[in-house]
Amino acid sequence: MRVLPLLLAVPFVLPPIARAAEPEEIVVTATRRAAALTDVPASVSVIGGARAQAAASLNGAAELERYLSGVEAAVANGTQIAFQIRGVGAVDHQALTPGAAAVYADGVFLATNVQTGLFLYDLDRIEVLKGPQGTLYGRNASSGAINVLTARPGRDQTSYIQASYGRFDRVDLAGAVGTAISERVSARLAGRFLSEGPTLDNIAGPKAAGGEREEYGARASLLYEAPGGAQALLRGHYEADRGVNQTPRNAALDIGRHEIASEGDGVQDTDNAFFGASVETTAALGRWEIYSLTAYEGYDQLYGFDFDGTPAPFGDPTLNANLRYDRQFEQLSEEIRASADFARARVLLGFAGSLDDFSQDYLIWCGVLNETTLAGSCPYVGTAPRVATPPASSGTAVSLLTHIEQERASAAIFTRNEFDLTERLVLTLGARLTHEDIEAEGFGAHIFDDGTRALNDRDGAGPAIGANRIIETRVSGTIALLYRLSERASLYASFANGHKSGGFNGEVQNNATHWSDEGLFGAETVDAWEIGAKFDAGARAAFNATLFFQSYDDPQARIFVDFPLPDGSRITSNSLANLDAAVSYGVEWDARWAPLPGLDLSASFTWLETEIRQTSDIGGNAALFDGNPLPFAPRASGTLFVRYEHPVAADVRASLQANLKAKSEIFLDAEGLSDRRQAAYASLDAAAALHLDARNLELSLWGRNLSNEDVAVSGFGFIGYNTFRSAPRTFGVAARLTF
Repeated sequence: MRVLPLLLAVPFVLPPIARAAEPEEIVVTATRRAAALTDVPASVSVIGGARAQAAASLNGAAELERYLSGVEAAVANGTQIAFQIRGVGAVDHQALTPGAAAVYADGVFLATNVQTGLFLYDLDRIEVLKGPQGTLYGRNASSGAINVLTARPGRDQTSYIQASYGRFDRVDLAGAVGTAISERVSARLAGRFLSEGPTLDNIAGPKAAGGEREEYGARASLLYEAPGGAQALLRGHYEADRGVNQTPRNAALDIGRHEIASEGDGVQDTDNAFFGASVETTAALGRWEIYSLTAYEGYDQLYGFDFDGTPAPFGDPTLNANLRYDRQFEQLSEEIRASADFARARVLLGFAGSLDDFSQDYLIWCGVLNETTLAGSCPYVGTAPRVATPPASSGTAVSLLTHIEQERASAAIFTRNEFDLTERLVLTLGARLTHEDIEAEGFGAHIFDDGTRALNDRDGAGPAIGANRIIETRVSGTIALLYRLSERASLYASFANGHKSGGFNGEVQNNATHWSDEGLFGAETVDAWEIGAKFDAGARAAFNATLFFQSYDDPQARIFVDFPLPDGSRITSNSLANLDAAVSYGVEWDARWAPLPGLDLSASFTWLETEIRQTSDIGGNAALFDGNPLPFAPRASGTLFVRYEHPVAADVRASLQANLKAKSEIFLDAEGLSDRRQAAYASLDAAAALHLDARNLELSLWGRNLSNEDVAVSGFGFIGYNTFRSAPRTFGVAARLTF
């Protein structure tokens, strides 16, 4: 990790920069109003410009972490993303609860981690707020907020088409066209298609187990600008995934880099569809600006994979496990904000409400599945311990089916206000009152080889069927002081707290205790203190530095606990639970510098210390967790982005750009075991392009993960330990025509 000391040293070796005449400030909308970055008393990272264009050709939102230090993405089950910001956020693959980091698409909250792996195209920028949020956005969040903003229609908008071909038969086609229909109406249509063959080599069965992509999406938007400045923006989108989810790698196997081993019983076609529409309106009412965002989001999802990741669990090739999820989700949401500027104050008042409906069938089987009875052709090893006494059939229990339905109603009022105490000193006060009502019901059943179904009853604690309800009302808030050293520099100190609600475990239901209060997990809360400094010289340079401390109470974590089987062997069960407490603290900085015409440098670095503090017994052993670092919380992480552009002839430019993300080792779960960690690594992406300005044409060569790292992007304990893997080195050619 020699790159990390270099990243840490960057701000100390930058020479003084003469201030350019009228430099352009960085303006962000992360605080729900256009504001200079130096006037925002919080940590804000912006991915825009060339980086946003590069991000639009990534596989999905999970790869945004390549441009951010202190932000990690755990990628479970192919596309389910749990973002960790400064170490805060459960590494969870269930889809019942929002993540600790709230993810938004054009301001619309994405309520499950199934949606947070959104397909990226036609991006404008991505804004990331670090630390608890709740006084600005429609949803409370305990670690931060990520807002993915796409290009808006307007009178002056750019249209383009682009095409790329690369290794693993990667075909990536994208484009957008925008036009002004009339003086007051403009429209934009954008889309993307991505196809890619298996990136991992399956040495034991079908190639498709290495993962296949076939994704496409389209977004249409229509903007109406009324006389007097009011606007109405209508958006609609549809994305689909028809690929094959990658099989995880079992740690017990002795196989090579970028290899997996699956005989293929669990390899299944994916059938995922994501859709939604929103209406965003703004209007003036006296001195107040009124904003409304009404949205509908939903998805239908059917996918699965080889769960155990090995041809022969326990050395017996007849004992394996395959997994399938069948999910449906719908959400209606409304956010209303009123903001006004007064002589020495800026006031924001807001309401946010949402209703969502989630259902899921979760099936585990062994061998070949009978689609009619849902019985596997051999006994899944975890089925027999869940059979009640006496059993419902004289046959053999072979499969497990779990069903859950959940409805969530959420409502909140929030406010954020800035007061100019002096010309230089600004006080920010914010508060939020959140109410949530979550109802769920379901059952867990086993299926015999004769097709008979019966409810699970492990340990004789009662049939696995029931319902429960969670009602929570919580208050959170923020306070900050910002001191303007000049028009381009400021210091700030802040305190904020936030929470992530409790919920239900949506996977295997063992017995009646699953639906008791003790079978649920509770809310987690975070108190965060932060001091920072900001300097912005516009296009020439910028530098921000932050010290932070976060007290993390009742952190949610996926716990992997093993239990004995009747034959004396053991199997791992897992659920979401609460640890006692943890702390997260550190220092981070980010910098931009344009030392020469055509040369742009961006860098960021985070030094992060985290520690779980566990005294009560959990999973049979408190000592297993106490003192461990939080999962997906590297002690050091850094990024470096370099772009150089130079004219080579009349109307012809050449450019080179590279992006490096480096991090120290991370643990994949809270248990902190040495075999459940990813070693330190650095991954490099790069592109070289020729810009033919007279033809508005760009031709490029590109490469990703040029260091060819084989990285665990998430893990889970089951039969041994399994990890999902990153793609190997990928490269190709691309062309982009702008008009």
